[in-house]
Amino acid sequence: MIVITAPTGNIGRRLLPLLLESAPAHGERLRVIVRDPARLAAPVRERVEVVTGSHGDPAVVDRAFDGADAVFWLVPPDSSRTPDDAYRRFSLPAAQALAVHGVGHVVGVSALGRGTPVAGRAGLVTASLAVDDLIAETGVAYRALANPSFFENLLEEADSIREHGCFTDVLDADRKAPLVAVADIAAVAAGLLLDRSWSGTGSVPVLGPRDLSPNDLARIMTEQLGRPVRYERQTFDDLRTTLVGYGLDKDFVDGIVDMKRAKDDGLDAGVPRTPETATPTTFEDWVAQTLKPAVLS
Repeated sequence: MIVITAPTGNIGRRLLPLLLESAPAHGERLRVIVRDPARLAAPVRERVEVVTGSHGDPAVVDRAFDGADAVFWLVPPDSSRTPDDAYRRFSLPAAQALAVHGVGHVVGVSALGRGTPVAGRAGLVTASLAVDDLIAETGVAYRALANPSFFENLLEEADSIREHGCFTDVLDADRKAPLVAVADIAAVAAGLLLDRSWSGTGSVPVLGPRDLSPNDLARIMTEQLGRPVRYERQTFDDLRTTLVGYGLDKDFVDGIVDMKRAKDDGLDAGVPRTPETATPTTFEDWVAQTLKPAVLS
């Protein structure tokens, strides 16, 4: 029995079809925790066991983890709460339920940065690493998917790219860093959940095929979209002001800004890319298949 949290989110909705395709051959049943079962397609609901509710609710995870052998754990960002509340405190009931029900394996969505000089001041990433420690302390076999920023973050810039030919961030324009497609993260998670021959605790870096700078992204988008795209660097103060203006919790905003600052200081540069840590989806392919339709719609 594999339990999938956040099955309708960016990663979960790509993970679930992979597990539906392969789980029967592995003798696995699937159970999902979802707030609104109607967000699952009807054919999916027919093939999985559904536990309705939030996976931050003690009663929900207690019910969902009963009889489970493995769990895919993803903390949904909650910008109305402080980083500690949104990540570690949200995960406390799950950690207790993992121990109570003797779940053997957990695969969690986490971030790069552990062991780097900036890991302790990286905002939301620091909070995410604390969740890894919390789960590892339960005694389960645990693998943290150590991810960089996602290609999909640029979908938030689709309107700006369409209307103004630019996208913004706070990183140095020439700082190269790993980036990854969420579909590749889902594929790595599926492999770990279906082949649970691993033990102990550790991280699994998911680095994409190559490092790219904001200027690299602008060049590739220009080529793929057939229109000029430029990068405009925003100040950290401007970012904070913008996010507070959206009504986000001020401590959560500080967590985002601190994470961005740490990334600009090399947070994601601590793991070498190898055949084992690289993933296949290129930024060129992602732009052509995902961003281009969003920009040109």
